[in-house]
Amino acid sequence: MRAVWYEGTGPAREVLQFGERPVAEPAPGEVRVRLFASGVNPADTYRRAGTSWANEFPLIIPHSDGAGIVEALGEGADPALLGRRVWLYNAQRFRPFGTAAESTCVPQECAHDLPDGVPFEVGACLGIPGMTAHRCLLADGPVEGLRVLVSGGGGAVGNYAIQLARWAGAAQVLATASGGWKAEDALAAGAGHVFDYRAPDCATRILEATGGQGVDRIVEVDVGGNVALWSAVIALNGSVIGYASKGNLTPAIPVSATLMRKNVNLRGVVLNSAPAAARRQAMLDITRWLREGPRMHRIAAAFPLAESAAAHEAVEAGTKRGTVVVLPQA
Repeated sequence: MRAVWYEGTGPAREVLQFGERPVAEPAPGEVRVRLFASGVNPADTYRRAGTSWANEFPLIIPHSDGAGIVEALGEGADPALLGRRVWLYNAQRFRPFGTAAESTCVPQECAHDLPDGVPFEVGACLGIPGMTAHRCLLADGPVEGLRVLVSGGGGAVGNYAIQLARWAGAAQVLATASGGWKAEDALAAGAGHVFDYRAPDCATRILEATGGQGVDRIVEVDVGGNVALWSAVIALNGSVIGYASKGNLTPAIPVSATLMRKNVNLRGVVLNSAPAAARRQAMLDITRWLREGPRMHRIAAAFPLAESAAAHEAVEAGTKRGTVVVLPQA
């Protein structure tokens, strides 16, 4: 099969190789998926660059997320999966061979039905972005009737979090963004109001929008960088659930004034180590959400498999609008 791989970390054009690799046979409980789309997430580029992880295996085919058709089953895998359209995640998490290839093998619980009519390119966007959004939104229970704030509502995770919050019955869905197309995309996803997080009166405006009550749950893109904002607008007994912290990795948290006096829960999320039951529920809910109506998906760019280095560079540029995908069959 054709694949892209690296044997040492570094810049994409220096370490990514393109060529032929053996087709893997699925182990017990696994399925092999013929891939038609592979999602490129920031975490994939961090791993390849070596900025966050040491090389975990001697040879790595990158990318966690993808979508395609189940073409082979390992011993004990559900026979009903054969020939099914699926979206998948965690291909290259604790495992060497991801989705930057014409096929990959994953445990059957990491693949789920991709509804008819949903393009494979969209299916490749649902793993890290969609499931992270689901976990952040619902880790502390249902949001029905609650006020939700999505930080970074124009990003891939934020955009799905807004849509899922509306679907899950939140009473009010607000977002922050830096303006321009990011604010436009947050509004298009269903945010009732979008606030510029850089504005000096941002916290005041959010509190005004909630009648002075604050927000019950915050999906936070920058826990450390946005401490002042989220601590000002979180409501009594609220939750702040973060999946990144670029602005400050060692922030000063107002433990007494915010966490304790307001009974606030501050939680971190990394998808691949989230509870297995939560990940299964995320796949079920996202698939149901897809089936129940048209949804907004942003494909930032699509590259042939041989141009995976350019795909990584597009993610690293920090200006992408949505998810970058690679097309293994192109």
